[in-house]
Amino acid sequence: MASSLSVINCSQIVTLAGPTRPRVGPEMSELSIVTGGALLVVGERIQKLGSRQEIEPLITADCEVVDAGGRVVMPGFVDAHTHPVFAGTRVGEFEERAKGATYQQIAERGGGIQSTVRATREATLDELVNAGKHFADWFLRTGTTTVEAKSGYGLTLEDELKILRAIKRLNRETQLRYVPTFLGAHDIPSEYKSRREQYVSLIIEEVLPRVAEEKLAEYCDVFCEEKVFTTEEAWKILSSARCHGLGLRIHADQLTLSGGAKLAAELGTVTADHLEHTDQEGIAALKSAGVQPVLLPGSVYALSSSRYPAARAMIDAGLALVLATDFNPGSSPTPSMPMVLSLASTHMKMTPAESITASTINAAYTLNRGDQIASLEQGKIADFVIHDCKDYRELAYFFGIEHPWKVYSRGELAFSRA
Repeated sequence: MASSLSVINCSQIVTLAGPTRPRVGPEMSELSIVTGGALLVVGERIQKLGSRQEIEPLITADCEVVDAGGRVVMPGFVDAHTHPVFAGTRVGEFEERAKGATYQQIAERGGGIQSTVRATREATLDELVNAGKHFADWFLRTGTTTVEAKSGYGLTLEDELKILRAIKRLNRETQLRYVPTFLGAHDIPSEYKSRREQYVSLIIEEVLPRVAEEKLAEYCDVFCEEKVFTTEEAWKILSSARCHGLGLRIHADQLTLSGGAKLAAELGTVTADHLEHTDQEGIAALKSAGVQPVLLPGSVYALSSSRYPAARAMIDAGLALVLATDFNPGSSPTPSMPMVLSLASTHMKMTPAESITASTINAAYTLNRGDQIASLEQGKIADFVIHDCKDYRELAYFFGIEHPWKVYSRGELAFSRA
């Protein structure tokens, strides 16, 4: 018999019940909050949600009862853009940037992504899994229960497969849910700098077929930028990935207006990510093609930039906006979605409600899981968080602290702040 769990005495249950699709425009502010509600979970799924008076008669003698103590209950965050498997840190480069060096200058002299590539190539599979478990704890304790997990720090056939195999193991061995993405086109490896076309061929002819054969990824991503992968190269790689049955994502218009958003629209990618330099024409193209923008204000902040993506223009255009951390060792070393919510309100003028939608249900739809997670509704998987606050708006308002009191993944306790 499946175990049961009831959560009572909630100040707000932010259900996000609503249309069975990504939310746009005013819908992003409609959180379907149940005040003073309660929740009943059987096994890994939500059985019923309603008032305390409705739920209490359904509580059996063997049901575990959790008193939320007047706290907020919400779906677990869905972080739809992360790089969670790597070796080493880049604290030295962080210090260099504090002294005035730019991210691009550091990269040009062999630092940046290439620095992490060298460390990750030297690491064993077990070492990468152990590091990943440490980061998984960070995600869970900040309220995230699902992440999109990119490779991209191997940049050889075997090292990219190693990272994706680590992600597969982390999905089995932790309570965090991972959705794997192949990002072999994250950078041109140093050994291919003078023959970049050969690296593109390697990805298309050797790496993608192996990734597909071993079913190690659901998506393929490309860092589309003139000094990284051009729009023509990105088109070739993503078109090949589609032929192998992978969904498409793209790093677009992060450092320059490179045409990434327009390419995303042309290819009909699931998402276009970053978009700091995307203009109105690019926004219109994304809208016409139904591409979801994934905005990453943490990386703008961490790189000391002031150019945040035009979130309000995108929402006003009717795009189903998503927020994510871009967790990685260089440009956004944070797993904290609450920090991202704060940045979204203070620097992109998104309301707290819009940010909640963008980091839960809208994000889940980019991972083809909107029908299973990221809203609290009967029959859905019980990924939810009890936050130590009385109003959901406090998550972005009180920044720099960890709000979760208890985190549940698939109906099981994954983190508790005793």
